[in-house]
Amino acid sequence: MRVLVTGAGGFVGQHLCRRLVEQGDEAVALGGPAEPGSNGTVDITDARALRRAVEAAQPDAIVNLAGAASVASSQRDPAGTFAVNTLGAVNLLAAVQEAAPKARVLLIGSSEVYGAVPPGTRAVEESPLRPLSIYASSKLAAEVAGFQFHRGGGVAVIGARPFNHIGAGQRLNFVVPSFAAQIVAVRRGSAPPVLRVGNLEAVRDFSHVADVVDAYRILLHHGEPGEAYNICSGEGRRIRSVLERMIELASVEVRIELDPARLRPSDLPYLVGDPAKLLRLGWKPSRSVDDALRGAIAHAEREAER
Repeated sequence: MRVLVTGAGGFVGQHLCRRLVEQGDEAVALGGPAEPGSNGTVDITDARALRRAVEAAQPDAIVNLAGAASVASSQRDPAGTFAVNTLGAVNLLAAVQEAAPKARVLLIGSSEVYGAVPPGTRAVEESPLRPLSIYASSKLAAEVAGFQFHRGGGVAVIGARPFNHIGAGQRLNFVVPSFAAQIVAVRRGSAPPVLRVGNLEAVRDFSHVADVVDAYRILLHHGEPGEAYNICSGEGRRIRSVLERMIELASVEVRIELDPARLRPSDLPYLVGDPAKLLRLGWKPSRSVDDALRGAIAHAEREAER
């Protein structure tokens, strides 16, 4: 399968491209101007350039990973977030409809479209969609547009709703790499033994990024167009427990301090998903959260040595 990957230079995109090649697929890596590691760059808000890229690639399938991924940044720039996440997806879908109408499209959305899930429950694909942030709203709007392209335009669009995924290479504005960078700085003696943190009481559903990209490949092959799929472990973890485990894995002694600047105005207290629908397609997570945390710490070590 020849797979065009937008956002290929990003955290998940790099993992996905490597996995596709390992499995015998051909990855056509398409990144944005700030994404090194791809074999082509295009601004997803540029409809003409995107159409040319799709036409040149002639893919069998497309994974749309291009987008603005920060909840905090989305609150500061709502218009820019919608331009990239929603209109960018529409530009891609229109390009596929015109230049590669037989290609299957995997739109990468977000678990945040569910909003606040009642504690002790797990979100299923049929759960109410109540996004609380600009980021989540932009992702939901892209999914709605994608399914319209499927129903009204015949494009084979599959929706993915990944929950939190972690591992080596994630940007520092996400919680685990932020912890990892601070822990490594303490361990190397370049920072005092204090970790600055935001809300540690939120509960999230964490998966290893390698399991997530395996899920994307399965959805490309076996996902039902017009359907959305949760990608998650089904297990909730308090952020505090994740941090404590990272401190233990790194063998450091630190003091934890709340940093009000790291608190989100629309933080969700509890968000855990149910992966049953994806499991029925044959997906089975095989990597541990500990492995992902070790990978994040090792990556922070490599970055600190540069």
